[in-house]
Amino acid sequence: MDITLFPTKGNLMLAQNTLALSKQGYELLDKKRNILMREMMALIDKAKALHSRIEVIFSDAYRALESANVSIGINTVEDIGFAIPVDENIKIKFRSVMGVELPVVSKKESETAPMYGLAMTNSALDEAVAKFMKVKELTLELAEIETSVYRLAVNIGKTQKRANSLKNIMIPKYEGIVKNIQDVLDEKEREEFSRLKIIKKQKENRME
Repeated sequence: MDITLFPTKGNLMLAQNTLALSKQGYELLDKKRNILMREMMALIDKAKALHSRIEVIFSDAYRALESANVSIGINTVEDIGFAIPVDENIKIKFRSVMGVELPVVSKKESETAPMYGLAMTNSALDEAVAKFMKVKELTLELAEIETSVYRLAVNIGKTQKRANSLKNIMIPKYEGIVKNIQDVLDEKEREEFSRLKIIKKQKENRME
């Protein structure tokens, strides 16, 4: 039912309540957007720092790998690489930030035996393996952060869209409805007041 067609006190109260809820909703959405923005910007800064660290460690790892290839042979290094098992100790949980589910990636630390024998290897290969392991660790952290940034960005867009709808459509609409109904009711009240004054004046004239 279009309450603008029925300028009554009941509809005025309904419109005022809807306006109040719209304003409250806008304030909450704006607060949510600001919190998500701060979270996203902090994660973006962490991602930039991680990218820089990964680039440095990757370069060191490839230099160590090149030394291993030269010293013990590419085929030997390749065979050792194929012998390393797939890591299945990665776990993903989630944390909530203002209703947005963000991943938390963790890797179970375990004491394991060396992944290759020591007879045909050297320190260059050990260094390469250690560096690539560090790269994997940082890459997991980066994947967690970049996925979180993406989810936050999507939710910020949706939140901003809903906030804009309230600010630019719903709130002005119901502000107008409240004003129109209030104006009509005020006019009716003035007319009723004038009518009562006339009736009172007529009664006084009859009594004279």
